[in-house]
Amino acid sequence: MNICIVAGARPNFMKVAPIVHAIQRAAKEGKDINFKLIYTGSEDDPTLEPSLFDDLEIARPDMYLGVDCENLNELTGQVMSAFEKYLDATPTDVVIVVDDLASTMAAAIVTKKRGVCLAHLVAGTRSFDINMPKEINRLVIDGLSDLLFTAGIGSSSMATRGGTDNAQVYMVGNILMDTLRLNHGKEQRPAVSDDLKDGEYLMFTLNRKALMANEDNLKIMLARLIESAQSLPIIAPLRGAAAEVVEACLPADAEGFKIINPLTYLEFGYLMEHAKGVITDSGNVAEEATFRQIPCITLNSYTEHIETVKVGTNVLVGEDAELLGNSVSGMVNGQWKKAGIPERWDGRSAERIVQILLDLRR
Repeated sequence: MNICIVAGARPNFMKVAPIVHAIQRAAKEGKDINFKLIYTGSEDDPTLEPSLFDDLEIARPDMYLGVDCENLNELTGQVMSAFEKYLDATPTDVVIVVDDLASTMAAAIVTKKRGVCLAHLVAGTRSFDINMPKEINRLVIDGLSDLLFTAGIGSSSMATRGGTDNAQVYMVGNILMDTLRLNHGKEQRPAVSDDLKDGEYLMFTLNRKALMANEDNLKIMLARLIESAQSLPIIAPLRGAAAEVVEACLPADAEGFKIINPLTYLEFGYLMEHAKGVITDSGNVAEEATFRQIPCITLNSYTEHIETVKVGTNVLVGEDAELLGNSVSGMVNGQWKKAGIPERWDGRSAERIVQILLDLRR
């Protein structure tokens, strides 16, 4: 079985790394299975720090499609063209695509036009906002996929409600937890501050463009966050535009709010693992916080995985500064809801996926 794994952005590698490991283990056990790892971006992508692949214990991609442009429609067309050339030259039985990017959708379309089996990792997620480009991507990818690997019951239900046959949907669990399990105990303390004490700081991340675009409201939210933190340090590893926008929106007396350079994967994991709580707009971060049982506040009105709210440590505050402030106060004062680990978030998702693929081959 020749498997092609397609990653379209840095966060995808955290989700495909466990599948790489599981395939390699199966091959060592004598199973007839191998893979190629494809990245739709360029080899010199600045978001792919040199240590990333070492941290995840995988080799760098076998091929880079080299597509790098801001316009999503242009990007879709370029990825389709480049990926079609890859399939022309490479025997492929299954293509695994990840998440809901424009590049993911592009690879999915080409795969089905070629009659190759398509598997969607992290399927069945929905925002119900058809104006979001990613929602269009999700609907298209799920609709085309032969195999839908979901993280939980909610996502499985969304997939079947969309008309997918139950036999195509497999609840394998959240594959991010496989990577956390692999790296447990390997996290590296970042060089943030010598006097920063474990459990006595908050962690803040920001990436959502819509949130950054409304600078007036962001200023109010940041002021309320800092006020409610009650002098607890807030450490914010931010990239490029996010760092610039946040710095411009901080109040004048924001001494406890420290913007730092982006961290390596293992450093980021340490910072989260030892934080008193996390404030983020990232679904991946919220999922990891639930697995680590760290209180988490998400600056969004929805989450791709409702399990983080219903079972886990996550609460949604949208872009409401007052809700944010109240939640941060509870976080700082140790008043947080009881939480658990969602079903099948056990670090064995990749094993299930590879076994499903091997069983279908028989």
